[in-house]
Amino acid sequence: MPLEIERKFLLEGEAVPSAVATEPIEQGYIAVTGDGTEVRLRRIAGNCFLTVKRGKGGFSRIEVELSVTDSEFEELWPATAGARLVKTRHSVRLDDVLAYVDVYEQNLSGLRTVEVEFPSEELARAFTPPDWFGPEITGSDRYKNRRLAVEGLSATAV
Repeated sequence: MPLEIERKFLLEGEAVPSAVATEPIEQGYIAVTGDGTEVRLRRIAGNCFLTVKRGKGGFSRIEVELSVTDSEFEELWPATAGARLVKTRHSVRLDDVLAYVDVYEQNLSGLRTVEVEFPSEELARAFTPPDWFGPEITGSDRYKNRRLAVEGLSATAV
């Protein structure tokens, strides 16, 4: 099974470092369960995907992503009503990995996060974030996109 291994941080500074790519993202959730399983529909820079993620804890979980056509995306999109978010993703090169700076829009305006994906848990544990990263929120349910899509910024309140 494909494994997603990532660490996530808040981004509190104003400037986004120079990006190698900038892409708009529309994202909605068809299903979310209490055990951390989610079915996500996403359009990123014109490409459409259906993704199933499974697992709650730590910085790794199962992720299976399938390409879908524009018409399939449009057919499924209404099923995400009430569980959507919009953001712009800036891909920033950090030595041998990419950091994904997400600038949220609409009802999540003002929220900015940065995620780094790794090929192994060992590399994830060994990673030292640069000074421009804010506090680490890896594993914090309050900042999971599925929760933000449903609850908005109130999800981040303590």
